[in-house]
Amino acid sequence: MDLAVFAITFGAIFVVELPDKTFIAALVMSTRYKPLLVWIGVGTAFLIQTLIAVTIGQAVTFLPDDIVKSVAAAIFVIGAVLLFREAPKADAEEAETEGEYAAKTSEARTGFRAVLTAFLVLFAAEWGDLSQLLTISLVGRYHQPVSVFLGAWLALLVVSGLACIAGRVLLRYIKLSVIHYVGAAVCLVLAAVTVYELVA
Repeated sequence: MDLAVFAITFGAIFVVELPDKTFIAALVMSTRYKPLLVWIGVGTAFLIQTLIAVTIGQAVTFLPDDIVKSVAAAIFVIGAVLLFREAPKADAEEAETEGEYAAKTSEARTGFRAVLTAFLVLFAAEWGDLSQLLTISLVGRYHQPVSVFLGAWLALLVVSGLACIAGRVLLRYIKLSVIHYVGAAVCLVLAAVTVYELVA
């Protein structure tokens, strides 16, 4: 376990996932169902998706190191561009995203059915998500699958937990557009460090 890689992964995934639709989905579902049940369902979906991303990332490490670092740097840059591009319209799209997930969770559910609904909604929504691509890239870059897995999954659990417990309060004080810009800056830093290591 490499604590530095764990911390880098946690920070990167946290700031990228915070403005994501996942946050809004967990927030909306926690107003329909018990927040703990939503968090368990969402956390289980993230567990499986993070395991898959780390497995793919580990397979990537068998490629030549220069190729892995080049692809990782490209993904970091793409992530930054996507976040920068989406930032100006993020606040306006918040209500639309809430409506989308409210429609998916209109029926009252309790117990296992609430957990299953939260799991299925998030599991379907997260494939090919930026946080998954970053997880794959971070495993390929650092060759530390356990540290990346724990950092990524914990970041996803914290983001979804914040959404379930205090999502409305956070959105009142922090604009999604600002979080997009912070996430983009983190991606650019990761890209710059990767390129530096590649050419140094």
